[in-house]
Amino acid sequence: MIATHAKAQDNDLRLQAETRIDYSGEFLKSNGSNGTASFNGKYLNVILSGTIGEDFSYAYRQRLNKAHADQSFFDATDWLYLTYAPSRSWQFSAGKQVVAIGGYEYDRAPIDLYFCSEYWNNIACYQFGVSATYATNSGNDKFLFQVCQSPFRANADNMYAYNLMWMGSHKWYQSIWTLNLIEHNPKEQIAYLALGNQFTFGNFRLQLDYMLRASNHDMLFKDYSIMGEASYTIADKLNIFGRATYDVNSTTGAINDFCVMPNTELTRFGAGVEFYPLPKNNRSIRLHAFYHYTLGHNGNPNGVLQDGQSMFSIGLKWKIDIVSIAKKIF
Repeated sequence: MIATHAKAQDNDLRLQAETRIDYSGEFLKSNGSNGTASFNGKYLNVILSGTIGEDFSYAYRQRLNKAHADQSFFDATDWLYLTYAPSRSWQFSAGKQVVAIGGYEYDRAPIDLYFCSEYWNNIACYQFGVSATYATNSGNDKFLFQVCQSPFRANADNMYAYNLMWMGSHKWYQSIWTLNLIEHNPKEQIAYLALGNQFTFGNFRLQLDYMLRASNHDMLFKDYSIMGEASYTIADKLNIFGRATYDVNSTTGAINDFCVMPNTELTRFGAGVEFYPLPKNNRSIRLHAFYHYTLGHNGNPNGVLQDGQSMFSIGLKWKIDIVSIAKKIF
């Protein structure tokens, strides 16, 4: 999730923990089996944020269920950055951040997503870097420029991503648009045009993303992804949604896109429901169920999405505010 902070308020501290547990069954047409089903933990996150004085704020999220190399605890750190906000218009951040790539599928917290595009499943979206954000006087538009480690082959030296983002909020329309120039090999770049659009009308919401990827003119309009989700909330407790993604890469020759490989055309679609049992719009507990199906061809033999793949899942997410609990106890 791409985060920006309001001007810090002194002594503000938030410490939360969240987790999600699902019972899931997966079936793949090509292996001829009856599929597999099991209980499993999806996420276990600790989230810390707060302020230092009036102008500085920090944000930290650690994924406790994610493995990390012995030499780098940061492998399992989603973000850890310090933000300096000298005015209401300007913010400057440094640390491990979300790579500023557009789209609402990409922007949403992974714990709140159930099935995604092939692109989403293969991008290493948390990297070390620096960024600057400018907000208009109305606060309806924000512009961010970021330089960070490339999400491709992230352990290589001297490989960077240069990202320019517009975040807009205008009544029923919101946007997350970006232009990105990302090194996929030393001194070789792939460009993104990522257009994230959200339309909100009362309890109905439509998110529609388009991402075009190209490293040269021969790739134009041959390598792209489309992601969309429509949802409707009933009485602030029940949310129903339908979702579809489409990934295509019809380029030939050298592999320049490490997320959606050449000779790929995949469609994934499904639907689901969410229920929030607590009163007064409290969303600390969520029950969910969904089903999806995938068809097409994946040019990556080790890719996530495969032809004839289907999955159902029933699960539970909960979140606790550790600071509030501690205040009640002590």
